[in-house]
Amino acid sequence: MRSFYRGCTLVSLLALGAGFAACSSGSGGSGGPAQTGLAQSALTPATSCDDVEALLRERLKQNMAKSVEAARESALQQLEAGCVWFGEDGGPVGASSSGSASSGGPVSAPTEEGGGGVDDGGAKEYSTTNTQEADVDEADFIKNDGENVYILAHGQFQIFDAWPAADIHRVASVAIEGEPKKLFVHEKRALVYSSLSASSSPDGEIAYYSSGECTYGYDCEFTGDGTPLLVTEFDISDLTAPTVVRTLKFSGSFINARRIGAAVHTIVASHEPTVEGLSTWPEGLDVCSLSDQGVNPSTVAAVNSAYDKLLEKNIALIDAAPLDIQLPSVEDTVYRDGVASPKSHEPFASCENFYLSNTGDGQSFLSVVSTELGTEALGQTTIVGRPGAVYATADSLYVASRHQYGQTYGWFYDDGKATPDATTIHKFALSERAAPSAYLGSGVVKGRVLNQFALSEHEGYLRVATTTGHLPDPDTHNTVASLKQEGGELVVKGMVDHLAPGEDIRSARFYGDVGFVVTFKKTDPLYTIDFSEPEAPRVRGELKIPGFSTYMHMIDEGHVMSIGYDADDQGDFAWFQGILLQIFDVTDLDAPTLTHKEVIGTRGSASDAATNHLAFNYFTQRGLLGIPMVICEGGSGGDFGDTMTFSGLLVYKVDPGAGFTSVGGVPHPLPDASADGNGPSCGNWWSSATSFVKRSVFMEDHVYSVSEDEIRVANISDLAAPEAVVSLVP
Repeated sequence: MRSFYRGCTLVSLLALGAGFAACSSGSGGSGGPAQTGLAQSALTPATSCDDVEALLRERLKQNMAKSVEAARESALQQLEAGCVWFGEDGGPVGASSSGSASSGGPVSAPTEEGGGGVDDGGAKEYSTTNTQEADVDEADFIKNDGENVYILAHGQFQIFDAWPAADIHRVASVAIEGEPKKLFVHEKRALVYSSLSASSSPDGEIAYYSSGECTYGYDCEFTGDGTPLLVTEFDISDLTAPTVVRTLKFSGSFINARRIGAAVHTIVASHEPTVEGLSTWPEGLDVCSLSDQGVNPSTVAAVNSAYDKLLEKNIALIDAAPLDIQLPSVEDTVYRDGVASPKSHEPFASCENFYLSNTGDGQSFLSVVSTELGTEALGQTTIVGRPGAVYATADSLYVASRHQYGQTYGWFYDDGKATPDATTIHKFALSERAAPSAYLGSGVVKGRVLNQFALSEHEGYLRVATTTGHLPDPDTHNTVASLKQEGGELVVKGMVDHLAPGEDIRSARFYGDVGFVVTFKKTDPLYTIDFSEPEAPRVRGELKIPGFSTYMHMIDEGHVMSIGYDADDQGDFAWFQGILLQIFDVTDLDAPTLTHKEVIGTRGSASDAATNHLAFNYFTQRGLLGIPMVICEGGSGGDFGDTMTFSGLLVYKVDPGAGFTSVGGVPHPLPDASADGNGPSCGNWWSSATSFVKRSVFMEDHVYSVSEDEIRVANISDLAAPEAVVSLVP
């Protein structure tokens, strides 16, 4: 490119924000936050909504200018190339005379197991939701208490009297507004989360960056579905007649939630503000005509002048935009004797408990909303920043937001080319009441987290496992860091870096002062990491075997069970194959061993449990494992199996010494070959595995196999012959 291109000169002169100067490079230029990382990760309390709006306008200008400067550079390339439009990658792209700087619309930043006894009449032993931490419940579409099953299906909240097992029957069914997704049940109260359409939100907006539910996180983002969230609380004292006692309608969407006793903490992501009329192409600019005159100071000046005026116009539009109407909001309604009583207090309106991010990570809102079942209290804490993976203990909640060099304005972690991925982690204190969750501090680590299991708190330290780079880049590597809160910062105190170069993390799990990390490219290295000295973590052992684990679960102190995929080694890479169950003996951390292995089906076989831990059901009291399965046969190498031989729930007896002993399977009807192709097939991709059966519940000697349409109940002694089948279809 010739020296006529002025780069970031114009934006520097316009002074778009405190210390802001944008260049057209992907990093955002040298005028962004200092590249020290840690200091920039801390959040700053907002003193008023004016502070929030000022930050939003600055971020909008930063992202707009970045996009406009990229368009300017492409226009000058077009001028020099003779009216051929080139994008940043050097390839031809389309140009638009109006709309978004990025997408054709208004500019917007890219953005445990085992229950105890129950009241008389219920099962004495039963399984519950598979949670990461004890006493911290996680939202799911099914719950049970050993006597009743509570489930969201086909737009309804349904309750089944499920014990005795053979007599299971529905006792109540209530239609839910929107699309019900998740629920909690606790002490005669149920809390249901549902997604609403855009027209149901206060401002009718949907976040453009939504990706739906993301549980595994390998190739999806933790952004929610982008639709407004409705929370409905039911009084279920009378199971036959659930009664609505409260609704909360948020402008933002559901990300995740945790329940600790009666307190429920919900993570809500609100859409990014938009400004109508912003453009990346100057009106009246005809680069093709200018190119006929050749590349000279006059034609270059004409292009630059047009973009100078466009920037000024866009800045004026952002300055005039009423951003206050796009702040998060909630409509809180209490029902007494069936009569709705809207509450006048709007906890978001005054921007109390709002915190501002300094890392240039977009302009969306992320709120921790706390409620208490059976009360009318509500507390919120909101940060201006992007959503992420959610991890919580009984006392603390963490949000780990992933960033990529070139997508975040003003890269904030070392050199962007050497460290293209980073994760900011925000820590909040949880209360047993519906009070605002106190913001405790933030930190940043290199690399990106895979999912919630990449984080774990133990004895005052947070352990985090991350991957830097993307395969097949040979510079891809992994890091395990130990952080400690010091004042308002989460400071990296110890680190194992460049773990498994040329591979990426497929699963991580921490128990006590030990961590387990599985990486993969063509073999499955299982690493054991010793955190007994948290500020000096060290790798103790490594085991290389075919395949890889996507979820790990501790059987006892010396044995880890996992689910994942078998693999077919091809030299430089490996094809994933059938579903793989394994047991590792980790008694000796210096020499972990694979003691048992079970391969189910061939390439294309799938289980929801492979990428969603809520579908993995290990019934500790009986040593039973239930996993949803679609079994496909005939696959090998890179070819998927072409014959589906089983769809249902598989049950195994698990013993560290004897391994996996098949108990059998609860079959569900195989899909009609003439169907329209919706739902699971023998073409399942490993990172987005799906099965017809979604969950299971154990109650003593019975297992309940749950699909989207029915519950099949069978005795462990004869799984192939269900004792009862109940439909979930209205």
